[in-house]
Amino acid sequence: MKTKLYLTALLCATSFFASAQTKLTSGGKLKPEQANMDIRHYTIALDVNFEQKSIDGYATIDLILAQPTHVLLFDLLDSLKVSAVLVNGKKEPFVYKNNMITVNTVKELAAGKTSVKVVYGGKPHIAVRPPWDDGFTFTRDSTGHNWLAITAEGTGGKVYFPCKDHPSDEPNEGIDLIITVPKGLVVAGPGLLVKQSNNGTKSTFHWKTNYTINNYSILFNVGDYKLVQRTYKSVAGNTVPIQFYVLKEHADKANKLMDMFEVTINEKEKYFGEYPWAKEKVGLVETPHLGMEHQSMVAYGNKFKYVRVGSQDYDWLLHHEFGHEWWGNKVTAIDWADYWIHEGIGSYADALFTLEFAGKPAYIKLFQKTLKGIQNKQPIVLGKDIDEESAYNGDIYSKGAFFMHTLNYVMGDSLFFPTLKGFATDPKHTYNNLNNTDDVEQYFSAAYGKSLKPLFDMYLRTTDKLQISVTPQRQDGKYLVKLDNISMPLPLDITTDAGVQHITVTDKGVSITSKTMPLVDADGWYFKRVVYE
Repeated sequence: MKTKLYLTALLCATSFFASAQTKLTSGGKLKPEQANMDIRHYTIALDVNFEQKSIDGYATIDLILAQPTHVLLFDLLDSLKVSAVLVNGKKEPFVYKNNMITVNTVKELAAGKTSVKVVYGGKPHIAVRPPWDDGFTFTRDSTGHNWLAITAEGTGGKVYFPCKDHPSDEPNEGIDLIITVPKGLVVAGPGLLVKQSNNGTKSTFHWKTNYTINNYSILFNVGDYKLVQRTYKSVAGNTVPIQFYVLKEHADKANKLMDMFEVTINEKEKYFGEYPWAKEKVGLVETPHLGMEHQSMVAYGNKFKYVRVGSQDYDWLLHHEFGHEWWGNKVTAIDWADYWIHEGIGSYADALFTLEFAGKPAYIKLFQKTLKGIQNKQPIVLGKDIDEESAYNGDIYSKGAFFMHTLNYVMGDSLFFPTLKGFATDPKHTYNNLNNTDDVEQYFSAAYGKSLKPLFDMYLRTTDKLQISVTPQRQDGKYLVKLDNISMPLPLDITTDAGVQHITVTDKGVSITSKTMPLVDADGWYFKRVVYE
């Protein structure tokens, strides 16, 4: 029963996040004027007014221009107001419309370093149904204290600060967030808390990360928080602080969650290597919405609901969002078209908790149930230059995870798991280096020693199922088992009257002897169709 509860939770998670669509979206075809800019650093300094539900301040964008230009383009939702734009300290003319700031400088800007300061404020876009819908959530906790959350994954950072809103460019030198709120409230943000200062009725919190960070993780949460913390010894031997910004009213629940969290951290590090932001912190913050994978400050709103998986209490939401610290934040897709790298591998990573603590039979049953949830209405990878909303469908979770399940079977545990960890720890594919689907395929193919591209293409770029035909031969008890629509040999478990045989099958077929009709892939490692002729 406990395993069934977990499987139900996993499927709910898939459908839950699969519906996370917004009318506003991120990415798409990169504009030439923005392709000319390499973003290096953001500084965002804002005063939050809870009574007015408004923000006021500035953002400084440090960038490098590849070519001389008169034009700079930044994304920012039209719900705000821009009062001035300064380029290298000088005011410049600008136009702010259609969710974009267009700066036309009087003099041509030379190639190289440029600093742009945008002074702005107003009422930010309000999220209608977070985290499915992006924007600000101004609310109160049950004790009446102001509580603010920001969600931005689908829309991008432009939901509240001027930026280059495209997954292909992240600020390589990190960010500074300087947020002022009414005194008594606490701001939780990414990286390290550099300074907290009080000024009359207000408090200012300065958060800083030196790591590269995706736009939708550049945000903060505000609440009547208590900081509950401890230290963790990483798999590499580093001492890392674990910090949980929990509402004071729920502080008594924090240690239980953090005990579970340490089990999750250990399990993740086993399969994917050291926690990616070990020089800063492992962070959690309680939010009024369900959750999101914000770098080094994961949003958590699952209300301390747990199920039992094997020997462990388990919080699917916490586990899934924390897994994005590797798959999404450290290993990042360069195009939303390749978003399955975040969600598919991330969802497969959820299943590894079951493998680790409930065993392989439970892991196999989990994917048998996951298989039923694959809609297969469109390919997972739709091409290039795709925006977030177009790329986002439930199969990037379920079918993406199932593809990794298949890849595990094809390669075998002894090769697959080191390759998976290798990709997540390879400097060529992490932090500043972004990835597409071909990068993943080529890495796994190199480890396998043979091209896996036909399998990648079938699962990710088509809606085809692997078709396997089983044809009786003229001799009694003989059957030809053949791959009908893929040009690579694949291993198959085939159940005969003599038991289960592990056989490599090709498009030319393999002869099987059995007194009973052979049963192909009974455990369900493949997304397949079996044709008995």
